[in-house]
Amino acid sequence: MDISQLKMFKTVAEQGSIARASERLHCVPSNITNRIKLLETELGVSLFIRKGRGLVITPSGEILLEYASKILTYCQEARQALKPSSEPGGVLRIGAIESAATGRLPMVLPKFNQSYPAVQVQFSTGTWQQLVSDVAELKLDCAVIATKDDHPDITYVKAHQESLVLIASPFTGKISAPQDLEGRHLYMWPHGCPYRQALERWVNQHQITVDITSIASYGTILGCVSSGTGVSLVPAGFFEQFKRTGNIRGYTVSELFPVQTYFIKNSRIDLHHARNAFETLLRAELNNV
Repeated sequence: MDISQLKMFKTVAEQGSIARASERLHCVPSNITNRIKLLETELGVSLFIRKGRGLVITPSGEILLEYASKILTYCQEARQALKPSSEPGGVLRIGAIESAATGRLPMVLPKFNQSYPAVQVQFSTGTWQQLVSDVAELKLDCAVIATKDDHPDITYVKAHQESLVLIASPFTGKISAPQDLEGRHLYMWPHGCPYRQALERWVNQHQITVDITSIASYGTILGCVSSGTGVSLVPAGFFEQFKRTGNIRGYTVSELFPVQTYFIKNSRIDLHHARNAFETLLRAELNNV
């Protein structure tokens, strides 16, 4: 059973005769007759009964006609959806590191949903290593991460320069130099986090020894910092989200340079209307930050 057979079968059912179907399909009647016979043999049922000079569809044919109509409709929709000019639709699987998910994507996802209501967004968070792996293995369509590790199946697109902010309780005192961290607890994501790497480079350059507690949760880090027990270095987007509600103050230091964030996608997938639309909107929104 193939699409051309189903199209012939459906046309014969609608026209009521092989001759009229051949005129509609612009092919010889014998070709249609042979294809219908092959279809009946494959399915093991009769699809039409000859009546006079025409054909009457059988009960089995009625069942097949219902499915054939759906299949041909889906095929037409698929062709339309794959045209470069088509509106984005279908499922879009987006991943992000937690800092981007918390600090930046809340301003992007609602606008995307409003602009492209036919797209069903599935969103998840993970470590950058897991997100790269999931995009490479086509488990995700795209992701937002904050580090670049050359991968043969991944395209890295610069998305945003994320500024860094030291956060502490209002009772901790101002932090403007690495010496201000002496003797304090620091709460950071585990090794591999680019924000942790930036902090470690800064204190090492000034030969300051610090005690870093690894916590793989920004919510927990925020809770520890706001209680006054320590300090953390976070993306500016995260700080902006919680500076009013998290009982924290932020301090910027010129020596702590912004971290580049990336939009990543599978380099083997060229045509993906929803993914491409999300990439365009994401970059436009983040460039306005």
